[in-house]
Amino acid sequence: MNLRRDSISKVTKYFSIESLAASFLFFLVLSSWYILRPVRNEMAVANVEELPYLLAAGALIMFLVNPLYSWIASKSDLRKIILFCYSFLILNLIFFLLSWRVFDLGDSIWLGRIFYVWCNIYSFFVVSIFWVVIINLYRDSRTRGFYGIIMAGGSLGALFGSEISKRFSNSFNDFGLEFFSMSSAILLFLAMLLAIFITSKSKHSNQLELNNVGGGSFDGIKNSLKRSEIRNIAIYVWLWTGLMTIQWITAINIVENWSQDSAQRLRFFATVEQVTSPLTLIVQLFLTNIIIKKFGIKNIMLMYGMLFFLAYLAYGLMPSIISVGIVTVILRIFEYGINKPTRETIFSSLQKNDRYKSTVFIDTFISRFGDLTGSGFIALSKFTSIAANAVPLIALPIAGYLSFIGIKISRDNKIKDL
Repeated sequence: MNLRRDSISKVTKYFSIESLAASFLFFLVLSSWYILRPVRNEMAVANVEELPYLLAAGALIMFLVNPLYSWIASKSDLRKIILFCYSFLILNLIFFLLSWRVFDLGDSIWLGRIFYVWCNIYSFFVVSIFWVVIINLYRDSRTRGFYGIIMAGGSLGALFGSEISKRFSNSFNDFGLEFFSMSSAILLFLAMLLAIFITSKSKHSNQLELNNVGGGSFDGIKNSLKRSEIRNIAIYVWLWTGLMTIQWITAINIVENWSQDSAQRLRFFATVEQVTSPLTLIVQLFLTNIIIKKFGIKNIMLMYGMLFFLAYLAYGLMPSIISVGIVTVILRIFEYGINKPTRETIFSSLQKNDRYKSTVFIDTFISRFGDLTGSGFIALSKFTSIAANAVPLIALPIAGYLSFIGIKISRDNKIKDL
């Protein structure tokens, strides 16, 4: 009886007004993005031939925008950063709304292309700013235990935003971007107000250093290149995003070879989503903190590379639809239920300047650069006529190196486990 009571206590001790408020904040942030995501994907289909150029343009803009963000952060405290960044993104959404309706640019090819690039930038920055709030507000060993619950709020927000977009998809032909832009802007506005409220009223607001962040405009870039502990985190994110892209493209090829029936492929992807989403939510709500505490940050950073290694072996030696289903479910649950909260725990242990600047540079440009690297790896393998099932086997050393970098990060950042 006592054992059961202790187990329940371990699961529920991180549920509090603060953790639930932060979870609802992430719900609003991801809802605002996932309402736009299907529209972004439709723009991708309409511009499929130009996608490599649009992705490269997005990465370049992220690289150029980071010094501007760092300059704003240098002269602001956390609340002003939230206000400036989210207000700017809301104004962007209003601009697209006006462009579609008032200026009658709904049929403009270039507006669609600009919106696609902007959406990719929006998705990274809106989430990065959210995590800047969280890792600066919840930094001690107890409040870092909120991260699993916070991630669960994001998962529910993603489901909510996707459902809203799905239910009103017919309005796209009649109203274009109007409904989606306005809905996203309203949700992000509510998120901005809640974020400012949380930073003002939280019991842990005394942990915030409310003076300006200070430093220079290129701190995020320079620290990611020069300082080994930040550079290793940047390499880790670059590697795993590249590996995830290789995994996804390989999986798409396997599914395409499995069936030429688009309806059957759609049912398969829907089934994977139906399995992954609830399992991820259960892990985030009830198991994330237990797993991190049980295995420790070092072992979790080691595990990701090992999981990719096994996944690539499965794709290379047994390229079947069953392999795709199992690999996709396991990797996504691990990423959103275990690895992401672990990375944010490490981010929370960094110096103030890095928490505000380096983390945003890594979560935006480095992540996008990883996607481009993974796509380039696949393109190069096709150019050299390497067999499709051999590509994941060639990438096995990269998975091994990811584990090596994970161990280095855990040594660089002397952080206590939960």
